[in-house]
Amino acid sequence: MSHSDASSPAARPVAAARRKSVADAPPAQVPARRGRPPKAQAKAGGETRDLILDAAEDLFSKHGFYGVTIREVAREAGVDTALVHYYFGAKRDLFDAVFLRRAEVWNDDRVAAINRYAEAAGADMTLEGLLEAFLRPPFEWSLKGGPGWKHYAALVAQTNANPTFGGETMARYFDPAIRRLIELIAVVLPDASEVDLYWGYHNLSGALTLTLGETGRLDRLSGGRARSGDLETAGDYMVRFAAAGFRAVAGLSPR
Repeated sequence: MSHSDASSPAARPVAAARRKSVADAPPAQVPARRGRPPKAQAKAGGETRDLILDAAEDLFSKHGFYGVTIREVAREAGVDTALVHYYFGAKRDLFDAVFLRRAEVWNDDRVAAINRYAEAAGADMTLEGLLEAFLRPPFEWSLKGGPGWKHYAALVAQTNANPTFGGETMARYFDPAIRRLIELIAVVLPDASEVDLYWGYHNLSGALTLTLGETGRLDRLSGGRARSGDLETAGDYMVRFAAAGFRAVAGLSPR
């Protein structure tokens, strides 16, 4: 085609139509940054965060901290690994977020329960009453809170026995509630020294986390006569057993 043909009036409508088509086309989509959801998806982002926490909680409870990778958590949650890093950073930060999420609920419930009991009972406060108030919330959450709470109970059991960082993690998230319980037990057992009370709680703590872990050990040991999943019965036994234990050690160490 010659230059004169290209600029002829007949060709101009075609060029104009092309320009109009381009002008009317929707704007090109700008790719979102990988791993960073836009603000308009804040709600979806919150749901994604929970999905990641749920997946990590499940995997950590079954395989421990060292047996899980960020990639495995991402695959279980159905998200890209970049999203896990974006929301939580390194694996230890993800573990801490998992641990904190339910620790706040669990321990706030326990402190509120023993404070209510102490206020209502006054001078009639008993060791069994205190322990019942303190132990009932974690048992109730495991019984009625769904699979996530079962996973969390198993995770706490693992962490409580972890010599690498278990002591530091449990201290950070659980100690305030435990210290409040010990303060109130000291009122009921005035002859017990602080050492007695801390040893008493140490033994209770191991029994509590092992029981809530529902490992099935009790089922096999008893030949099925007692079941580790029978948490209602387990709670009743633990209150009485722990109360007798605290009384037995009171006075062993000088005040």
